[in-house]
Amino acid sequence: MAKKAKKTAKKTAKKAAAGPRRDWTEAELKNMKTLVKQNTPTRLIAMKLKRTVTSVQGKATREGISLAPTNRSPRD
Repeated sequence: MAKKAKKTAKKTAKKAAAGPRRDWTEAELKNMKTLVKQNTPTRLIAMKLKRTVTSVQGKATREGISLAPTNRSPRD
């Protein structure tokens, strides 16, 4: 029972250390759409917006934006 309590405490501490949730601004959303149109990798979009990859992927899903590469040739 003590092991389970320790694991739960570690998870809670880890979540708290992640920082507060930030709402997406219109400028960030517009910038993300521009970067997606330029076929920028998701990791680079996250770095430029100072967001996590997961948050960028989640927002793209909610907004109906595809992060899949658009201009890849079949030989690449």
